[in-house]
Amino acid sequence: MSWKKQYHNWDEFQELDETNRAELDAIKADKEALEDRFYKYIEFGTAGMRGLLGVGTNRLNEYTVRWVTEGLARYIATQGKAASKRGVVIAYDPRYLSQEFAYVAASVLAMHDIKAYVFESLRPTPELSYAIRYLKTFKGIMITASHNPSDYNGFKVYGEDGAQMTPEAVATIVEELVKLESHELEIKKIDTEDAIEKGKIEVISTIVDKPYLCDLESVVVNDSLIRKNGGDVSIVYTPLHGTGGVLMPTVFEIAGFTNVDYVSKQMKPDPEFSTVKSPNPENADAFKFAARLGEDNEADVLLATDPDADRLGVAVPDETGAFQVLSGNQIGALILYYTLSERKKSGLLPDNGAVIKSIVTSDLGGKIAEHFDVKMFDVLTGFKYIGEKIAQWQSDKSYVYQFGYEESNGYMLKPFTRDKDALQAGLAFAELTLAYKKQGLSVLQVLNGLYDQFGYYTDEVVSLTLSGREGLAESARIMSSLRETPPKSIAGLTISKLEDFSVQKRYNNSTNTETDIDLPSANVLKFHFEDGSWFCVRPSGTEPKIKFYYCITDKTAEASQQKLEMIKEAVSSLAK
Repeated sequence: MSWKKQYHNWDEFQELDETNRAELDAIKADKEALEDRFYKYIEFGTAGMRGLLGVGTNRLNEYTVRWVTEGLARYIATQGKAASKRGVVIAYDPRYLSQEFAYVAASVLAMHDIKAYVFESLRPTPELSYAIRYLKTFKGIMITASHNPSDYNGFKVYGEDGAQMTPEAVATIVEELVKLESHELEIKKIDTEDAIEKGKIEVISTIVDKPYLCDLESVVVNDSLIRKNGGDVSIVYTPLHGTGGVLMPTVFEIAGFTNVDYVSKQMKPDPEFSTVKSPNPENADAFKFAARLGEDNEADVLLATDPDADRLGVAVPDETGAFQVLSGNQIGALILYYTLSERKKSGLLPDNGAVIKSIVTSDLGGKIAEHFDVKMFDVLTGFKYIGEKIAQWQSDKSYVYQFGYEESNGYMLKPFTRDKDALQAGLAFAELTLAYKKQGLSVLQVLNGLYDQFGYYTDEVVSLTLSGREGLAESARIMSSLRETPPKSIAGLTISKLEDFSVQKRYNNSTNTETDIDLPSANVLKFHFEDGSWFCVRPSGTEPKIKFYYCITDKTAEASQQKLEMIKEAVSSLAK
């Protein structure tokens, strides 16, 4: 159906709510705006759907939420009555319309006699993952756009193991969604209050909080260290107006950290995220207020979580007292090294221990794992793949999970959740900061020690953002060009190996041989240099954006940084 026909369907729909009607009326004369909102349906993939709030099929609104929930409900109906009875648990972050969307989804599910549990107030994404496992529901929904700007929202679907859904399950839901295209305005929902009264929707409060907090305590490696010295490390924490503020203070208190200061103006939920340019804890700007408080209190570490508290950001003081924001790779390497070293000291590191990271995460972690005789596994980007590995190992007993992480500030130490968990990671980083402080070491001194031992790694992610419908086509053109005529060298450095994950092949340029990659197909290209450095190109599946990941190694920090700049400049010219 053409975008014009879609627009007319919405414009003629008499029951369109006031908010969507007002926006539609406001852009009636703007052909470009109308086309962008109606030329396609918002994408639903393995990470659910995420996009701008607003009217139209290419936006997040009540009707597209009804549409995707209807597709999910029809899928659940095919899985038998037991699946419907087990139901779906729903959580949400503080964004605009998050709570409203949660109840829209619950009401559509209830229309199909699928039990829905809805948290009474906002909760972190990792707690949603935990809740699925604790309540034994068949699926879970998280209403969030993670760390996107305030005009975005999203709808993430989780499987019964607490991990994001597999591509196979998503494909089945997408089949249902395709059937429902052009019918999103016809999808019915039950009256919410009536559904609650009849028990079809159950509002839950602290029933999941208590066991989740109890399991979070188990993340601590050296409990006695914190009990005796918990006040000796100065911590500043900010939830960046998000869900982390609900539980993180209790996590610190239960663990025994007594010297924690909170960024008061960022503790309150705020859908506008008004104190930051972007609620992304990877960015230095997100630490502006935390750094001020940290300087006043001479803090040892600043911790920040994104709006749904699945990602952790960290900043630590350098020798001048200024705070340096660590990259996701650096945070992961530090947690990994501390965790493995402490488990080895205490005799808790199993012979078949294993760690999992994504293919775009720095190789420093692999060096650390090798040092402790721990196997490192690479998986595609997305914590669902880490969850799949954990499930496999628990079934065949081949390996014992130790840690999983991604360069994008996602970490999971214990698999009682099956998604990245900033509460776990924040607790772990607070502990390692204390432990090293008691040894007379700062976090940066420890990090530099890792570089001295394993080699210097400089990592960076560069996003190329294109625009609109044409942007998706341009993204496809760039990937096609790199795939059809791959460079043999970059900045004078020979490319020794190319991995094309779309065809699951690894090409060795030195020997002119190819081998299979034992991972699912994905639209990703990874170029390896002879010295172990690499860069990776990965387009977004839903947005006109391409990400370039760099992992550059050398003998010194200066040499590594210089090499990175050379390679980045050369790669940017390839993408034009």
